Amino acid sequence: MKKFYGILLSLALIAGFTTASSGQQGGASAAKKNSPAPKSAAPSREKPLVFTEAIPLENAKGRFDHFAMGGGRLFVAALGSNAVEVINVGGRLLDRTITGVPNPQGVAFSPETNKLFVATGRGKVYIYDGKSYDQIATVDFPGGADNLRYDAATKRVYVGCGDDEKTGAIGMIDATTNQRLEEEYKLGGEAESFQLEKSGPNIYVNVPDLKQIVVINRATKQITRWPLKGVDSNFPMALDEADHRLFVGVHAPPRLAVFDTNSGRMVAAVPSPQDSDDLYFDADRKRVYVPGGEGYIQVYQMDDPDHYRLLDKIPTAVGAKTAGYYGKQGKGFDRFYLAVPARGGQSAEVRIYTVQD
Repeated sequence: MKKFYGILLSLALIAGFTTASSGQQGGASAAKKNSPAPKSAAPSREKPLVFTEAIPLENAKGRFDHFAMGGGRLFVAALGSNAVEVINVGGRLLDRTITGVPNPQGVAFSPETNKLFVATGRGKVYIYDGKSYDQIATVDFPGGADNLRYDAATKRVYVGCGDDEKTGAIGMIDATTNQRLEEEYKLGGEAESFQLEKSGPNIYVNVPDLKQIVVINRATKQITRWPLKGVDSNFPMALDEADHRLFVGVHAPPRLAVFDTNSGRMVAAVPSPQDSDDLYFDADRKRVYVPGGEGYIQVYQMDDPDHYRLLDKIPTAVGAKTAGYYGKQGKGFDRFYLAVPARGGQSAEVRIYTVQD
């Protein structure tokens, strides 16, 4: 009898083991089907940028160029459409399209004078009233005008202008009088992105034709040149004044290059998206955001001023390489804006991402 019960117990154990094994295999298959990560994987972290919504720009064709923010509005240079798109940030909708702007590139807004400045590749900076958007003046810059920066302390608009050794310079416009100032800083080549110090006198300028970063001291007028070593085609730029670091997007090879502004020495270079045209530094989180034309935003975390690691690689769209980031606005929401050009049957749009801690 004991032997009989022993046989039954053994059969029951085998059946139970077989059932449990089948259940585990079925569960594993279901988990594999519904989730990319196994149970043993670490819990997923919050994304640094979370897509929130998109604002359609149905009439925008071709590529975009630079952004500006001011008065609760986002200004986007729709270069391919010869227009500037004006987006109401609070309402998250297209408020106005300023047409008839030939090859718009850089944009800047002066809240003190309530004026919008738009640089064009045709050699003019157009000035618009910030309320009616009526054109109120134009300022000529031989060889074209590209990037713009506004200095609220002096009410000056700085203009990256010219296209060769003779005309390449940083010029200036008085935002109050709408007049071009005679003073300018010769570069010896065409300027791409540049940044103004707020707590110091320096202007940092990318001059890719010379393979240099040109540093202009506005107080002494002295010009210093930092050669690029091992990298080439320096276009976008951002500045971290607190840590004395300058971030430069280079295309050959695609890298985020980091320079010490005290010495001009390159302290780091990490792989970045191809064809970057903008990049931004997030001072609160010590992050750098780099959108690339290949279809990604790459987010880098500063571990210390000399060391950076890739935090995330966020898929976007091919050709989406221009963006805007201005820190917390309005009610404290932190947004990152990305221009996505029209492709196929998909209309152009500005995508809004919420920045996460």
